[in-house]
Amino acid sequence: MAETLSYLDTLKPAERAMSNITITRTRSPKTPPSDDSLTFGNVFTDHMFLMNHETGKGWHDPRIVPYGPFTLDPACCVLHYGQGIFDGLKAFRGGDGHVRLFRLPDHARRLNRSAHYLCIPELDPAMVEESIRALVDVDRHWVPKKPGTSLYIRPTVIATETFLGVHPSHSYLYYVIIGPVGAYYKEGMNPVRILASDQHVRAVKGGLGAAKTMANYAASLYGAEEAQKAGYTQVLWLDAVEHKYLDEVGTMNIMVKIGDEIVTPPLGGAILAGVTRDSVLTLVREWGMRVSERQVSGELGYKGERTVINDGKTGALTQKLYDTIVGIQYGTAPDPHGWARLLGN
Repeated sequence: MAETLSYLDTLKPAERAMSNITITRTRSPKTPPSDDSLTFGNVFTDHMFLMNHETGKGWHDPRIVPYGPFTLDPACCVLHYGQGIFDGLKAFRGGDGHVRLFRLPDHARRLNRSAHYLCIPELDPAMVEESIRALVDVDRHWVPKKPGTSLYIRPTVIATETFLGVHPSHSYLYYVIIGPVGAYYKEGMNPVRILASDQHVRAVKGGLGAAKTMANYAASLYGAEEAQKAGYTQVLWLDAVEHKYLDEVGTMNIMVKIGDEIVTPPLGGAILAGVTRDSVLTLVREWGMRVSERQVSGELGYKGERTVINDGKTGALTQKLYDTIVGIQYGTAPDPHGWARLLGN
């Protein structure tokens, strides 16, 4: 019975009274693609969530509407000065049919941390969670079933004031789009080839490295293109000062196992506080392993030399971490931290 309940139906009367999201359903629903055909980031569901902000009025008018384009003025702030942020998380359909959202509250908090760096008015974290839950519930039949697939969720905030001149916008749009996805990398769980770059930098301490903002990804494009032309999948960014310490990979944090110690770069303002990073550190500490958050130097496809790690095979610890986290996401493993929340709970 829980599988067929609407998200709003599961709310207590007091909670339902507080939920003022209006829902306008599409008149032209699409057919979700087959699970076997899914790649990443090119298919989106029938609906999206929108909410506006104006100075003096705050965040208002939360609504779910049919997915489609919206109009921006050519002088819109985000188009000229890049004042925008986003986050990314997933929903998983387990073998029991239930849909689980992985670490939703943590992603809501991280969205607000990014907002702080970009001078964007923070959102009520409860509203962020509610917007995502409600949207996923409306399009829950789009959540794929095949193991290894999921529903990707992209909450975004952009500055919408019309002006030319460098200052924070006085109006914003918060929106959420979702879509079924397969693996991000074509290699799947297999090791990927990465190139350590000492010619380009993604972010520097004191800048925007700790925020999930469009500017950081724009800064990574040139180096990523060079890496791909050289036959690598991603770039391993080094620190922006000495160009010798590991920072992060283009789409992920990095950790290394040295002897019996797990080492990862510290959150010093230049790298993003990854939710998967925190999940891994929590697990390995619980498993009794030594963990250090410190600078570490290294060479992987560096200065023309190629180094193969672990004979190009997935290590035992990596596999154990993957199996544990995926098990939590799909509801097949114990979840002592309550990271996966059932849709409707």
